[in-house]
Amino acid sequence: MNDSLTVSPTSDPRRVRAADGSILSVPAGWALLPPGDAGLTRRVKAAGPSWTVVEKKGRKTFSQGVWAPAAHITAAQAALESERSTPAYAKRRVADVRRREREQAEYEVDFANAVLQFLRFSPSYTAHGKLMAVAVAAHATPVGSGTVARTERIPIERRAEAAVIAWMRHQTTAYDDMSIARVKGARREVRRELAEVSRAVLDLHRREGGHAVAACPLCTALARLLPKS
Repeated sequence: MNDSLTVSPTSDPRRVRAADGSILSVPAGWALLPPGDAGLTRRVKAAGPSWTVVEKKGRKTFSQGVWAPAAHITAAQAALESERSTPAYAKRRVADVRRREREQAEYEVDFANAVLQFLRFSPSYTAHGKLMAVAVAAHATPVGSGTVARTERIPIERRAEAAVIAWMRHQTTAYDDMSIARVKGARREVRRELAEVSRAVLDLHRREGGHAVAACPLCTALARLLPKS
């Protein structure tokens, strides 16, 4: 069977599990192309049959590489090395890096503004809101962070809300030090309860009128972010 497939690994490095559960042996003459070079992987897949090895851990999936005819991999590597050695490619790479940096900077600003819109702090806490928006955006938006801010499956408004609640869970609650039973749904329930507490704390900053700043977990967390005088 030399069709292009998505498979999962087994304990035997040259045997994989197909989607239907069957065990397949890697064809003779095939080699494993490690993950990491998207351009090379695309070329190898386009050249003919290949088996993409994907391992699922919890809710996340991780690429373990692509099995393909060794000749296809060698040819694709040679072609890419030739292209990447040209001045035109180097210039294009520099332009691509600058474009990604510009897009990332723009997204960080857009995300911070979305956080501010979600917070809707009263005028008395405007400075708190701005400081928090910057902190949440800095934590949630880096490329490869794996946070909800990096997904495009939901609107940016919902991403901002989820990022705020996640930031508060780690910065204003004892979540990181909690001992949570290893029972299905237990961690989700704890997060739900802490989210309700976090929303109540946010509401304190959405209306005028003082509150016990010294006892406020959010004010305390934000104070830690201020530069030392």
